Amino acid sequence: MHFKSARTSLRPLKFVFAALLAAVMSASATAYAFFSDSDSPVGSWKTIDDETGETKSVVKIYEVDGKIYGRVERLLLKPGALCDQCEGEDHNKPIEGMVVMWGLSADDGEWSGGKIFDPQKNKTYRCKIWLEEGGRKLKVRGYLGPFFRTQTWIRQ
Repeated sequence: MHFKSARTSLRPLKFVFAALLAAVMSASATAYAFFSDSDSPVGSWKTIDDETGETKSVVKIYEVDGKIYGRVERLLLKPGALCDQCEGEDHNKPIEGMVVMWGLSADDGEWSGGKIFDPQKNKTYRCKIWLEEGGRKLKVRGYLGPFFRTQTWIRQ
């Protein structure tokens, strides 16, 4: 009589498990690449102040009817701060939750034609954004007349 050891009979099962695990990991990586959409600014971004280099907030960028908008999700330096520089309805309202970017349309790898609002300065600027480094960085440029400032935001 010939007996197989339990160890020998498990080898094919280990191979099947390893192949299945590799297939699941590959599918997960493909799904992540597909759903992360590095060609779109939609997502959460850490804002970096171009004057101080400090990470100031997290802005959630979203799309509605083909237009790009941005809302302050969280303030990192001054959580719970109120917009004391704002006028009208927004005066002394929380900055967290405030829509600070609106109306940008896609145009050949950039989004423009909208506005961005700086609650600290109570100023609204024309805005253009574009992605760099495979979608990991977002360049955000605000224009006031012929002058502009550009910030680099980091995808979360």
